[in-house]
Amino acid sequence: MNRAAFFDPDCRRCARLVAYLDRVRSEHPDYHCAPVAPFGDPHARLLVVGLAPGLHGANATGRPFTGDHAGILLYRTLYETGFADAPVSRHARDGLKLHRCRITNAVKCLPPRNRPTAEEVNRCNAFLHQELGALAPHSVVVALGRVAHQAVVRALGARQKAYPFAHGAEHRLAGLQLIDSYHCSRYNTQTGRLTPQMFLQIFLQARRNLEGDVGRAPPAE
Repeated sequence: MNRAAFFDPDCRRCARLVAYLDRVRSEHPDYHCAPVAPFGDPHARLLVVGLAPGLHGANATGRPFTGDHAGILLYRTLYETGFADAPVSRHARDGLKLHRCRITNAVKCLPPRNRPTAEEVNRCNAFLHQELGALAPHSVVVALGRVAHQAVVRALGARQKAYPFAHGAEHRLAGLQLIDSYHCSRYNTQTGRLTPQMFLQIFLQARRNLEGDVGRAPPAE
Protein backbone atom coordinates (compact mmCIF):
# COMPACT_ATOMS: atom_id res chain seq x y z
CA MET A 1 0.00 0.00 0.00
CA ASN A 2 1.39 3.36 -1.05
CA ARG A 3 0.73 5.70 1.86
CA ALA A 4 1.99 8.66 -0.16
CA ALA A 5 -1.04 8.27 -2.41
CA PHE A 6 -3.47 9.15 0.37
CA PHE A 7 -1.51 11.56 2.54
CA ASP A 8 0.66 14.60 1.88
CA PRO A 9 2.43 15.90 5.02
CA ASP A 10 3.25 19.15 3.22
CA CYS A 11 -0.21 19.80 1.75
CA ARG A 12 -1.18 23.49 1.69
CA ARG A 13 -4.05 23.36 -0.78
CA CYS A 14 -6.66 25.08 1.39
CA ALA A 15 -5.77 28.74 1.95
CA ARG A 16 -8.09 29.19 4.93
CA LEU A 17 -6.72 26.13 6.71
CA VAL A 18 -3.12 27.05 5.94
CA ALA A 19 -3.63 30.55 7.40
CA TYR A 20 -5.30 29.10 10.49
CA LEU A 21 -2.56 26.53 11.06
CA ASP A 22 0.09 29.22 10.73
CA ARG A 23 -1.70 31.32 13.34
CA VAL A 24 -2.14 28.41 15.75
CA ARG A 25 1.53 27.47 15.30
CA SER A 26 2.56 30.97 16.36
CA GLU A 27 0.44 30.61 19.51
CA HIS A 28 1.46 26.99 20.21
CA PRO A 29 4.94 26.43 18.73
CA ASP A 30 5.18 22.96 20.27
CA TYR A 31 2.02 21.71 18.53
CA HIS A 32 2.06 19.50 15.41
CA CYS A 33 0.12 22.14 13.40
CA ALA A 34 0.29 20.30 10.07
CA PRO A 35 -1.75 17.70 8.18
CA VAL A 36 -2.35 14.71 10.47
CA ALA A 37 -1.48 11.32 8.98
CA PRO A 38 -3.74 8.28 9.26
CA PHE A 39 -2.75 6.02 12.15
CA GLY A 40 -2.85 2.26 12.53
CA ASP A 41 -2.37 -1.03 10.77
CA PRO A 42 -1.32 -0.62 7.11
CA HIS A 43 -3.23 -3.84 6.36
CA ALA A 44 -6.39 -2.77 8.20
CA ARG A 45 -9.74 -4.33 7.47
CA LEU A 46 -11.48 -1.67 9.59
CA LEU A 47 -11.10 2.01 8.70
CA VAL A 48 -12.49 4.59 11.14
CA VAL A 49 -13.16 7.96 9.50
CA GLY A 50 -13.49 11.05 11.68
CA LEU A 51 -14.12 14.67 10.78
CA ALA A 52 -10.87 16.61 11.27
CA PRO A 53 -8.06 17.09 13.83
CA GLY A 54 -9.05 18.87 17.04
CA LEU A 55 -7.25 22.03 18.14
CA HIS A 56 -5.75 20.59 21.34
CA GLY A 57 -6.04 16.96 20.22
CA ALA A 58 -4.61 15.59 16.98
CA ASN A 59 -3.47 19.03 15.87
CA ALA A 60 -1.29 19.11 18.98
CA THR A 61 -0.14 15.49 19.11
CA GLY A 62 -0.02 14.53 15.44
CA ARG A 63 -2.12 11.37 15.97
CA PRO A 64 -5.85 11.17 15.15
CA PHE A 65 -8.14 11.35 18.20
CA THR A 66 -5.25 11.71 20.63
CA GLY A 67 -5.21 14.43 23.27
CA ASP A 68 -8.88 15.41 23.32
CA HIS A 69 -12.19 14.17 24.74
CA ALA A 70 -13.37 12.38 21.61
CA GLY A 71 -10.41 10.03 21.64
CA ILE A 72 -11.08 8.82 25.17
CA LEU A 73 -14.19 6.91 24.13
CA LEU A 74 -12.84 5.86 20.74
CA TYR A 75 -9.63 4.22 21.94
CA ARG A 76 -11.31 2.61 24.93
CA THR A 77 -13.92 1.11 22.62
CA LEU A 78 -11.31 -0.09 20.14
CA TYR A 79 -9.48 -1.77 23.02
CA GLU A 80 -12.68 -3.39 24.31
CA THR A 81 -13.42 -4.83 20.88
CA GLY A 82 -9.89 -6.10 20.23
CA PHE A 83 -8.77 -3.51 17.70
CA ALA A 84 -6.23 -1.79 20.00
CA ASP A 85 -3.65 -3.10 22.48
CA ALA A 86 -4.25 -0.32 25.03
CA PRO A 87 -7.35 1.60 26.17
CA VAL A 88 -5.75 5.06 26.22
CA SER A 89 -3.89 7.00 23.51
CA ARG A 90 -1.63 9.40 25.40
CA HIS A 91 0.68 10.76 22.71
CA ALA A 92 2.04 9.83 19.29
CA ARG A 93 5.04 7.93 20.71
CA ASP A 94 3.34 5.97 23.50
CA GLY A 95 3.66 2.62 21.71
CA LEU A 96 -0.06 2.03 21.26
CA LYS A 97 -0.85 -0.27 18.33
CA LEU A 98 -4.04 -0.87 16.41
CA HIS A 99 -4.80 -4.36 15.11
CA ARG A 100 -6.39 -4.67 11.67
CA CYS A 101 -7.68 -1.13 12.22
CA ARG A 102 -6.68 2.33 11.00
CA ILE A 103 -8.00 5.80 11.88
CA THR A 104 -8.14 8.70 9.47
CA ASN A 105 -10.06 11.96 8.99
CA ALA A 106 -12.18 13.35 6.18
CA VAL A 107 -10.12 16.55 6.47
CA LYS A 108 -6.48 16.14 7.46
CA CYS A 109 -5.91 19.72 8.75
CA LEU A 110 -7.36 21.61 11.70
CA PRO A 111 -10.32 23.81 10.65
CA PRO A 112 -11.46 26.91 12.57
CA ARG A 113 -14.16 26.05 15.13
CA ASN A 114 -13.78 22.41 14.02
CA ARG A 115 -15.95 23.18 10.98
CA PRO A 116 -14.38 22.57 7.58
CA THR A 117 -16.17 24.08 4.62
CA ALA A 118 -17.73 21.87 1.96
CA GLU A 119 -14.98 22.97 -0.42
CA GLU A 120 -12.28 21.91 2.06
CA VAL A 121 -13.91 18.51 2.57
CA ASN A 122 -14.12 18.03 -1.17
CA ARG A 123 -10.54 19.13 -1.77
CA CYS A 124 -9.28 16.59 0.77
CA ASN A 125 -11.55 13.89 -0.64
CA ALA A 126 -8.97 12.67 -3.14
CA PHE A 127 -6.81 11.41 -0.26
CA LEU A 128 -9.77 9.55 1.27
CA HIS A 129 -10.61 8.09 -2.15
CA GLN A 130 -7.11 6.63 -2.38
CA GLU A 131 -7.21 5.30 1.16
CA LEU A 132 -10.56 3.60 0.67
CA GLY A 133 -9.34 2.14 -2.60
CA ALA A 134 -6.42 0.51 -0.80
CA LEU A 135 -8.73 -1.49 1.49
CA ALA A 136 -9.27 -5.17 0.80
CA PRO A 137 -12.71 -6.14 -0.52
CA HIS A 138 -15.37 -6.58 2.18
CA SER A 139 -13.51 -4.35 4.62
CA VAL A 140 -15.56 -2.25 7.03
CA VAL A 141 -15.60 1.54 7.24
CA VAL A 142 -17.03 3.28 10.33
CA ALA A 143 -17.96 6.90 9.65
CA LEU A 144 -18.07 9.09 12.75
CA GLY A 145 -20.70 11.72 12.03
CA ARG A 146 -22.62 12.94 9.00
CA VAL A 147 -19.72 14.86 7.41
CA ALA A 148 -17.45 11.80 7.52
CA HIS A 149 -20.27 9.65 6.14
CA GLN A 150 -20.84 12.04 3.23
CA ALA A 151 -17.11 12.22 2.56
CA VAL A 152 -16.90 8.42 2.34
CA VAL A 153 -19.91 8.20 0.01
CA ARG A 154 -18.43 10.91 -2.21
CA ALA A 155 -14.99 9.27 -2.24
CA LEU A 156 -16.58 6.02 -3.39
CA GLY A 157 -18.40 7.79 -6.22
CA ALA A 158 -21.90 7.06 -4.92
CA ARG A 159 -25.04 9.21 -4.72
CA GLN A 160 -25.66 10.78 -1.31
CA LYS A 161 -29.43 10.26 -1.49
CA ALA A 162 -28.96 6.54 -1.96
CA TYR A 163 -27.04 6.24 1.33
CA PRO A 164 -28.64 8.42 4.03
CA PHE A 165 -26.80 8.87 7.32
CA ALA A 166 -28.28 7.30 10.46
CA HIS A 167 -26.63 6.04 13.61
CA GLY A 168 -26.14 2.29 13.28
CA ALA A 169 -27.10 2.20 9.60
CA GLU A 170 -25.21 -0.20 7.34
CA HIS A 171 -24.54 0.47 3.67
CA ARG A 172 -22.91 -1.77 1.10
CA LEU A 173 -21.10 0.10 -1.65
CA ALA A 174 -18.03 -0.36 -3.82
CA GLY A 175 -17.30 -3.72 -2.20
CA LEU A 176 -17.11 -2.23 1.30
CA GLN A 177 -19.41 -2.17 4.33
CA LEU A 178 -20.07 1.34 5.66
CA ILE A 179 -21.42 1.68 9.19
CA ASP A 180 -22.60 5.06 10.49
CA SER A 181 -22.14 6.35 14.01
CA TYR A 182 -22.73 9.61 15.77
CA HIS A 183 -19.40 11.31 16.35
CA CYS A 184 -17.82 10.62 19.74
CA SER A 185 -17.54 14.35 20.47
CA ARG A 186 -17.91 15.83 23.94
CA TYR A 187 -21.22 17.41 22.90
CA ASN A 188 -22.74 14.10 21.81
CA THR A 189 -21.52 12.12 24.81
CA GLN A 190 -22.38 14.73 27.44
CA THR A 191 -25.88 15.28 26.06
CA GLY A 192 -26.53 11.54 25.92
CA ARG A 193 -27.05 11.51 22.18
CA LEU A 194 -24.26 8.94 22.08
CA THR A 195 -23.71 6.65 25.05
CA PRO A 196 -20.70 4.37 25.58
CA GLN A 197 -22.97 1.35 25.05
CA MET A 198 -24.29 2.75 21.77
CA PHE A 199 -20.74 3.34 20.59
CA LEU A 200 -19.62 -0.12 21.67
CA GLN A 201 -22.42 -1.66 19.63
CA ILE A 202 -21.11 0.07 16.49
CA PHE A 203 -17.74 -1.65 16.80
CA LEU A 204 -19.27 -4.98 17.78
CA GLN A 205 -21.33 -4.54 14.63
CA ALA A 206 -18.11 -3.95 12.70
CA ARG A 207 -16.58 -7.11 14.18
CA ARG A 208 -19.57 -9.20 13.16
CA ASN A 209 -19.24 -7.95 9.60
CA LEU A 210 -15.55 -8.79 9.34
CA GLU A 211 -14.46 -12.25 8.40
CA GLY A 212 -12.59 -14.63 10.66
CA ASP A 213 -10.94 -13.41 13.86
CA VAL A 214 -10.25 -9.80 12.78
CA GLY A 215 -11.78 -8.42 15.94
CA ARG A 216 -10.20 -10.88 18.34
CA ALA A 217 -7.61 -9.49 20.71
CA PRO A 218 -4.07 -10.61 19.86
CA PRO A 219 -2.41 -13.23 22.08
CA ALA A 220 -0.30 -11.94 24.96
CA GLU A 221 3.40 -11.77 24.23
